[in-house]
Amino acid sequence: MATDQERHDQGMTVRRAVLSDAHVDRSIAATTDLTADWQDFITRVAWGDVWSRPGLDRRSRSIAVLSSLIAHGHHEELAMHLRAALRNGLTIDEIREVILQSAIYSGVPAANSAFRIASEVFAAEPGSAAGD
Repeated sequence: MATDQERHDQGMTVRRAVLSDAHVDRSIAATTDLTADWQDFITRVAWGDVWSRPGLDRRSRSIAVLSSLIAHGHHEELAMHLRAALRNGLTIDEIREVILQSAIYSGVPAANSAFRIASEVFAAEPGSAAGD
């Protein structure tokens, strides 16, 4: 069984690969006494345990995360994970399909919000078809 430090190190590696060094560096720089335990927890558990499991590849995990964030209306996290989905190899066309699929199970208002957020994110993404 991995130690907490090994889980943290693995989590930081995956977190940086999925979210980008710049994003993780901003999160770490913004850490306060109030949020330090939270940053450690999400790095060890979300990234070191769950995202590091071999059962799904990162593309599949991104699809699951996008669907869940759309369903629950977590817009700030959705924007972050739309960028992560691109980093994990999803195309804008595939993300469009995830949002369309979510409309059936999560509702049209959720899909409307997701398309709005995706349009904003992809317009700002260098090299994306929507950002060119």
